[in-house]
Amino acid sequence: MLPFSPSATAQRVALSRAAHQLWDSPQVLGDPVALRLVGAQAGAALARGGLKKHSRLLRSLRAFLVARSRFAEDQLAQSLARGVRQYVVLGAGLDTFAYRNPHAAAGLRVWEVDHPATQAYKREQLATAGIAVPDNTTYVPIDFRSQSLPEQLQRHGFDAHLPSFFSWLGVSMYLEPATVLDTLRWVATATPPGSGIAMDYMLPMAQQPWPMRAALGVLALGVAAHGEPWRGFFDPVLLAQSLRAMGYHTVIDWDGDAINRTYFTERRDGLRTGGSGHLLCAIH
Repeated sequence: MLPFSPSATAQRVALSRAAHQLWDSPQVLGDPVALRLVGAQAGAALARGGLKKHSRLLRSLRAFLVARSRFAEDQLAQSLARGVRQYVVLGAGLDTFAYRNPHAAAGLRVWEVDHPATQAYKREQLATAGIAVPDNTTYVPIDFRSQSLPEQLQRHGFDAHLPSFFSWLGVSMYLEPATVLDTLRWVATATPPGSGIAMDYMLPMAQQPWPMRAALGVLALGVAAHGEPWRGFFDPVLLAQSLRAMGYHTVIDWDGDAINRTYFTERRDGLRTGGSGHLLCAIH
């Protein structure tokens, strides 16, 4: 039994990415590491499928989770043309990019930032699966309640004077809006031009598509029961205004329709997101 409690959300997201490899075709996010990372027992359960495979809500959620990872990785790939060679994964959880990094030969370094408990659990899962941590990947343990993100990054070799790209997936809804805006402002002011960030966020409940409101209410109760309540919601227009005021000159914001047009067209299995979340990339 581990002497700590890794993020329950991180575990659920990892299972969804692993399920995508088994249940959905074609794949939006090819992630062969995901199945190995969740472990043999969970992988076998996924292979058996069952009712959860066909749940409309869980299919929609799975679609959004793999789309946001694909979106972040697509935006990262474009950032390399702007000279980016530093990639910071905020709230990395059980993200697998660093272990299948297609830009390693180009010199891309990866920093994974997360709570020490989640990182310890991830290291154990990686070791069990026989997956080595690449030399170009650095773990940055942080407790946001008592430690500074800029200081911890600098302490672990991150150079804020070099163009950088950040991903921040599945985190903003668990933070107060002011905390999210403070982090976005730091990226805009502390990193050189050409740097950027990809993230997802949730609309206020009043702006959610009507069919999703009841389902999201159930999900909200579930995550709160695990000690991870939703706190942060953003209006797209107001968020874009805030980002431009911070100095971001490019703001890409995709709603559910844009996500489905880009990643889920012409599918026979009907996989698509329900539109409850937005994907955003901001570059300064």
